[in-house]
Amino acid sequence: MERTFAVRVRDGLHARPATQFVKLAKSFASEITITCNGQAASAKSAVKLMLLGIKEDDEATLRVEGEDAPDALSALSTFLQNPAAGDIALPKTGGAAPASSAKAGPEDDGSDGIAASEGTGYGPSFAFFPPVLKIEPQAVSDTEAEISRYRDAVSGVTTAFARNKQRAGTESDTNAIIDALIDVAQDAEFAEEIEAAIRGGQDAASAVMSVGTRLTESFEAMDDPYIRARGEDMRSVTRQIVLALVGQADVSLADVAPGSVIVADEITAWDLARANLPDIAGIVCRKGAATSHVAIMARAHGIPAVLGASISADRLAGAGTVGLDGAAGKVFIDPDPATRARLNDAIAREAAEKKALEAYRTVEPVTSAGIRVEVAANLGSLAEIPAALEAGAMGVGLFRTEFLFMERKTLPTEDEQAEVYTRLAEAFAPYPVVIRTLDIGGDKPITGVDFEHEDNPFLGWRGIRMCLERPDIFKPQLRALLRASVVGNVKVLIPMIADGSEVREVRRLFEECRDEMRQEGTAFGSFELGVMIETPAAVFLAAELAQQVDFFSIGTNDLTQYVMAADRLNPKVASLNRAEHPAVLRAISATCEAAKAANIWIGVCGEAAARQDLTGFFIENGVTELSMSSTSIPRTKQAITRL
Repeated sequence: MERTFAVRVRDGLHARPATQFVKLAKSFASEITITCNGQAASAKSAVKLMLLGIKEDDEATLRVEGEDAPDALSALSTFLQNPAAGDIALPKTGGAAPASSAKAGPEDDGSDGIAASEGTGYGPSFAFFPPVLKIEPQAVSDTEAEISRYRDAVSGVTTAFARNKQRAGTESDTNAIIDALIDVAQDAEFAEEIEAAIRGGQDAASAVMSVGTRLTESFEAMDDPYIRARGEDMRSVTRQIVLALVGQADVSLADVAPGSVIVADEITAWDLARANLPDIAGIVCRKGAATSHVAIMARAHGIPAVLGASISADRLAGAGTVGLDGAAGKVFIDPDPATRARLNDAIAREAAEKKALEAYRTVEPVTSAGIRVEVAANLGSLAEIPAALEAGAMGVGLFRTEFLFMERKTLPTEDEQAEVYTRLAEAFAPYPVVIRTLDIGGDKPITGVDFEHEDNPFLGWRGIRMCLERPDIFKPQLRALLRASVVGNVKVLIPMIADGSEVREVRRLFEECRDEMRQEGTAFGSFELGVMIETPAAVFLAAELAQQVDFFSIGTNDLTQYVMAADRLNPKVASLNRAEHPAVLRAISATCEAAKAANIWIGVCGEAAARQDLTGFFIENGVTELSMSSTSIPRTKQAITRL
């Protein structure tokens, strides 16, 4: 993301405002560059920033790349356009950090990073810094033989990947990620580019390295964090194929001593899959995001993790012991006795809480008044299924199908979608799975759809609005959902509804698909159809909509944003973006009343579903399903039984 503006800080970025600006920049995980007077510098270096000599009224450009880029760009540009910025305390950069039981004192507040997997960890450091591959171009006399050598290397790598799935103790979520790596290695377009490079005179190792590096950079240049995180997979596969071609063995995490904290510049899913995961006390990386496969694996296995840590490689590699708070994104290098004591106390407390919550894994919670509530999981991929089942999810309250589209270079076919939806339904049967139809827009682009620039994509051509105008994309998904419905527990959820005519058009398209499938002899099942209540229009039309559908699901994230007219990514209006605001609660109550009057069930799938301070409110208003991240399920079940 990039923004150009005139600097309004009085007298420019001299020592004091430059120091404050750098401190503010360091509070974000994103890479931040500022350009002025034809020179560029990192916004996280006070010395380099001051060397730019930025004066009041100079034109400057901020470029921000990272998970929290919108927040960073907003906060930093606000600072630079405030004349008194050098004389005031730094503004807050967003909502409160996740609660943590391992807070450090002011004498050692730890280094910041991305909270990738909650929990507290402490132990001896295991430094994992594989050497950089240096490939010297080689002369090629027989291109076909070189292509054959490349294909053999791919076969060897994928065989090694597949063999790792058979290791004792490997969970199905890890297996699904390994399958994704195999798909990358065997990708036809990837192979075609490499073989074309070999035919053009490159040796196999150089060709793989050049093509793999270019594709990795393409992934990492994407705005969407989920697509960007796939660069990690491409880099990992490229490295393994090149190592196979040059006959070198890679360093491995298989030798991690029990109770160690792995510290690294970056860890790939393939690296982590070879480790004995129960031995790992924590993970700290200088790179990575909460959407990466490593983060997903860490969460699935309950390993505390902080990624994108703002620590130099030398300091990280030289650490003797390391502590971390995965919920707050804090890292403590060689912590002092007081900090160690706090970390160990937190670890013991979390272990006791986890043991107490294990009893709720198989519980189907019922309030003291006899109201049964389904506690389900919000999922974005099949890889997240094992963690949800382990947590005791009573089905899936929201399956985000957009990730199936966003992580690919081509649109998924009907067959590919049907397989994913069917596997999802089978994994949770007989519990229900609610599958949301494609919910993308200008802020979440996919290959195959051209999105024009929109000043506010949250109010633009997104969700059902886009799908109804692109039946070539929407109908294959509807057909795939009909095929998966044969399992018997599928429910379909339509996003971004603002008018009853949209529901009627979706039903018409479903019927059109059924007619086609009857003629073809393709089996399909029946399902309940619901709508997301996330726009004020849907709230006002709830009584009418309830006559057309089988259920409602309240998306509190967007509903709050739209009701309060407060961008949920803008820290300047964070105080307004609260699900507990009276206006939002009244919108939810009105929706629940409409559902009860029409005798349809209603659930909540936004982040507020996991808030124990709102659990009672939801249930009192008739909500019978709460859907959330898997880690929140046991606590929510406990809260319901105590109501």
